[in-house]
Amino acid sequence: MDYPETISVDLRQMVLAIENAVSLVGMNDTNHGKRVGYIALQMAKALNFSDENLFFIYELGLLHDCGVSSDTVHSYLANLFDWEQSGLHCRIGHDLLSHFEPLKKMAIPILYHHTPWEELQHAETTIFDKRVANLIFIADRIDITAAPYYEKNILLHIETIKKSIAEKSNTYFNPEFVKTFLDISQAEAFWLSLEDRHIEKFAWEMGSLESTKIISLADLKQLAKIFSYIIDQKSSFTVQHSYGVAILSRHIAIKYGLPEIVVDKIEIAAYLHDIGKLHIPDNILEKKGPLSPTERAIINQHSYETFEILRPVTGLEEIALWAAYHHENDIGTGYPFHPEKGKIPLPAKIIAVADVFQALLQDRPYRKGMSLEQSLSILTKMKNESRLDSTIVSLVEDDALKCRELAKKQLSIQELLK
Repeated sequence: MDYPETISVDLRQMVLAIENAVSLVGMNDTNHGKRVGYIALQMAKALNFSDENLFFIYELGLLHDCGVSSDTVHSYLANLFDWEQSGLHCRIGHDLLSHFEPLKKMAIPILYHHTPWEELQHAETTIFDKRVANLIFIADRIDITAAPYYEKNILLHIETIKKSIAEKSNTYFNPEFVKTFLDISQAEAFWLSLEDRHIEKFAWEMGSLESTKIISLADLKQLAKIFSYIIDQKSSFTVQHSYGVAILSRHIAIKYGLPEIVVDKIEIAAYLHDIGKLHIPDNILEKKGPLSPTERAIINQHSYETFEILRPVTGLEEIALWAAYHHENDIGTGYPFHPEKGKIPLPAKIIAVADVFQALLQDRPYRKGMSLEQSLSILTKMKNESRLDSTIVSLVEDDALKCRELAKKQLSIQELLK
């Protein structure tokens, strides 16, 4: 099999992919980040921000909630104008991006994007960071206030939304920003552009613009780690699952003798393989009893969601497929694509074995983590049934202690993202 020797990815397309993933949390609104980015962008234009800063503000709006993994947190943020624990996801988002150089500039604004203006003015940071943080805050609360009226003739509710924001001038929001919002929101087009069909088209157009920010393979791996942290915080039972699968997949790929570029790409795909699980309600992921047919059907959607999030990113075509195929097998009993026998790429088979082995060893809501002997017994059974690749399972069996060590390895967020 021939593999490309290098890989480079458009950073803006990756930012949009992160937004698409985070927007799956809660499931009742999949365009919040896109609308916050759009609102902040329109206000920044009216405030005469530079062209460079306009793109920065739009992407900041897309990523402002990257610290949200839980349905519960999403619900509070969406239903309460000022939730006393809103700072938690701000801190997580800050910590994630402060470890990634290409997006590091966003970390401080994300840290403060729920801080009221009257408090923010005393924060020990730059004037620019204070302004863009509050710009995201007002854009975020405009969208949350308007959310009940989308697709329900929002033009009938403009004055109610504007009044709610205007009342918080000089306390929650910079008065200059409130005035700008009141000015630009007089146009019906401002509100209609926020409807799903229009905001999705705008995001697609922004993603199609050529970006000068192309990230390297090393940067992509670091960004994949950020993704994995967001994914694994979805449930207390999946903490660092993606990390365990990634480093185990890398180890297996090296033992298999694959080229270094392929090993790196397999590791990245493994970090990203469960990103579609952000779409699954917390109560299903943490259910202690058997899943109902409906719940199982929801679970079985996650690898397709992974594919849909990753495939629009130019340069990630192979990685998207390898990640999305991690529940497929050669006898057609996997999901969600059912490829013909012989059509599953070797990297996807490696991730599949690592995913099963790590999950068996890890505590889950319905059982304690299994012993090494129990886990290997199940791998052998799945190998004999052609549900897992026999050569790859044999590599794990021959190096079982090291594979267990890697699969169960736990790191702090600082260690994980360094």
